[in-house]
Amino acid sequence: MKQNLITKITFCGLLLNGLYGQAQKTNLEVNTTNTVTKIQPTMYGVFFEDINFAADGGLYAEMIKNRSFEFEAPLMGWEQPNSDKHSFNTTSGIATTIKALENKTNPSFCRVLINDAKGFSMINEGFRGMGIKKDAKYNLSLKAANHNGEIKKIIIQFIDKNKNVLGETTIVPTSNDWKGYTAQFTATQTEAKAQLKITFEGNGTIDLDMISLFPEDTWKNRKNGMRKDIVQLLYDMKPGFLRFPGGCIVEGRTLAQRYQWKKTVGDVEQRETLINRWNTEFAHKPAPDYFQTFGLGFFEYFQLSEDLGAQPLPILSCGMACQFNTGELVPMEELDPYVQDALDLIEFANGGLDTPWGKVRSDMGHPKPFNLKFIGVGNEQWGPDYIARYKVFEKAIKSKYPKMTIVSGSGPFPEGDYFEYGMQELKKLNAEIVDEHYYKSPQWFRENATRYDNYDRKGPKVFAGEYAAQSVAIASPDNRNNWECAFSEAAFMTGLERNAEVVNLTSYAPLMAHEEAWQWTPDLLWFNNLEAYGSANYYVQKLFATNRGTDLIAITKDGKPVIGQNDLFASAVKDVNTNEVIVKLVNTSATAQEVNVDLKGTKLASKGTITTLTSPNLQDENSFANPKKISPTEAAFKLKNNKAQTSLPAYSVTVLKIKMK
Repeated sequence: MKQNLITKITFCGLLLNGLYGQAQKTNLEVNTTNTVTKIQPTMYGVFFEDINFAADGGLYAEMIKNRSFEFEAPLMGWEQPNSDKHSFNTTSGIATTIKALENKTNPSFCRVLINDAKGFSMINEGFRGMGIKKDAKYNLSLKAANHNGEIKKIIIQFIDKNKNVLGETTIVPTSNDWKGYTAQFTATQTEAKAQLKITFEGNGTIDLDMISLFPEDTWKNRKNGMRKDIVQLLYDMKPGFLRFPGGCIVEGRTLAQRYQWKKTVGDVEQRETLINRWNTEFAHKPAPDYFQTFGLGFFEYFQLSEDLGAQPLPILSCGMACQFNTGELVPMEELDPYVQDALDLIEFANGGLDTPWGKVRSDMGHPKPFNLKFIGVGNEQWGPDYIARYKVFEKAIKSKYPKMTIVSGSGPFPEGDYFEYGMQELKKLNAEIVDEHYYKSPQWFRENATRYDNYDRKGPKVFAGEYAAQSVAIASPDNRNNWECAFSEAAFMTGLERNAEVVNLTSYAPLMAHEEAWQWTPDLLWFNNLEAYGSANYYVQKLFATNRGTDLIAITKDGKPVIGQNDLFASAVKDVNTNEVIVKLVNTSATAQEVNVDLKGTKLASKGTITTLTSPNLQDENSFANPKKISPTEAAFKLKNNKAQTSLPAYSVTVLKIKMK
């Protein structure tokens, strides 16, 4: 009933607009000459957290689940169809796991006893299956120790749900001792739910470990790298920064489960597997098979930032576990190792080859520093315990790296006791940048476009580090990436941009989600095993990020900022690099609006481009079936006497771009 009502209202609104549109003209004035403030290159960025299978099973292109047998259930992800642990398996065989305690970070391996090779197989299910594409090449690697040389061959196949073979390769294990092997094979069909089947030639015992599979076609063709289509979507946004690795991932449910960056660099095989903090967080979508192998670690995050042309913004534990979980605290007298982690990270990113951690970076293939300028202390911590620990971090970091910009946090909410206390204390400490988070209704975003109009210009700068309109309620599994959420965020973003003197960084959250393995909605990007697409929210973010500009300029109606009068929101910038004036207009009304934009002060070209993002239905959203249902359209328009006249569709985001002469 509600959906029908909204649709009827929308239709009526459009009909009325056709009858009375000429009477609804709004005159706006843009001062193209005077710069209000500079727009920071970091104004629009992306925030990555390993939630919703975003890393393993997503961005990190590894296709084998539990490749090193280190999950809590050591054979999770692996199936032995013809084996029974309660029998001798004389017509097949049996795989078990063994812990070699001398290898502290990767102790488990798989021992396979084969009694009858014709009857035994191991199958890996992948991450909700494996997406393979016809004629694409895939690179397999594994470690094996062939006891007494009895196993003559390892056969690896792609299979579909009907056990049809969709590609095959073989490995000949030649050593009794541990040895690495590689092979490549080609998929003969496209299949979203393929699995990997392993069989053997010969009876006997063989040990296996680090069974790994990657597409050959990865981002920048890096061996065992990132999923190309997902990174491309990020690259197309031209983000100013990449915040990583979380989020609540940073904190962990417990301090033992916190993200420790030093365990994510160096040899991939030696990176310690950790349970993912989001695996059973929500009753609506438990994922007990959700772990972190850290193949996507801090080196890879820095490298990705570089690839995207984005400033890296790492966030580190401040010695507090997630306060929504255990809230464990490191005693103040035991905080030094946590602080040292921060100092060592800066050295890892920026240090010379003569420094211990700079050498680690160089040995991993990046002698040149990553030019780290920002570091975050804690995620969503709050209260006196956070402030006390922040002070220690701030003193230590600034003493050794005085030019490093530190990002602090104001807690998980944009108002209330936690927020007020945090902001008050951080102001006293002359904090540089404070991270604010808001997951609110679409209406809240429209109503709070003026949030930063009265912020102290001499106080801390703002990082809007996590925000997304919630169509139902925060953390609800029923939240949708619908059009009302997207254009409401756009309205709010005009306020962020209009206050660029205070707001220096902004990012939507969460960034991405697997179609079948998500814990949280809504999300900016959605992917399955074969495809990825941007939500309507993604296209809003992209429009703002790719039209960021360099200088904020004033756009007014009757001499006042355009902050929602008649459901109209606006901001304006100029870009001295491209020599353009850019005007962003958001119409949140159910009817179209005729707008006259008077661009004063600068000679402009007679033509410009108009980019429009719109949909008539508030509940519309993109999908795998229709990934660009809501996506920008571009056209040319003419200026007359430096005036642009245009009709803004109902529920729309519009960007005008005009060259300066």
